[in-house]
Amino acid sequence: MRRAHDLIGLPVLTVDSGKQIGQVKDLMIDPEWNIRGIILEAKMWFSSLRYVPWDGVVAAGEDAVTIPNANVIVEFEQADECHAFLEGSHPIKGLPVVTIGGDKLGVVEDVYLTQDWGKQIVGYELSEGFISDLKEGRKWLPMPDSATKGEDAIIVPVHCSQEVEELFVSKEE
Repeated sequence: MRRAHDLIGLPVLTVDSGKQIGQVKDLMIDPEWNIRGIILEAKMWFSSLRYVPWDGVVAAGEDAVTIPNANVIVEFEQADECHAFLEGSHPIKGLPVVTIGGDKLGVVEDVYLTQDWGKQIVGYELSEGFISDLKEGRKWLPMPDSATKGEDAIIVPVHCSQEVEELFVSKEE
């Protein structure tokens, strides 16, 4: 599996010219927990946000994201149904994950995608706080059959409290 954080900061290169047209600043995630696109860093302070729809991405490798050409870049239109992973008014990172039964499972530190960078999110990396992370490590919650991203929390089914597993996090973070 690959982490969303592995994409953030990667250069975005065009296949047709090899030109770097920016870096990945954030990810747009839709209500079905799919990556809708990658948000590019703004080149100037007052420039509008631009993004590349996920279907415009040729590949997301270890060292760069490639797109066919600059024509796939679009101006960011406010997509109310989408949420940013890191930034924006209601980012996903930092939200608590709470069961319908009211049990807090942790706070979202990262989301995972399939190894081949498929667009579907397959799970959450959860933290219970810095000290807990040091003592016990972070936790992994496979993507439940239903998860509702609310304004202040992600709500998941009660059975998710039994599905949380230990997760090894490398020291290079």
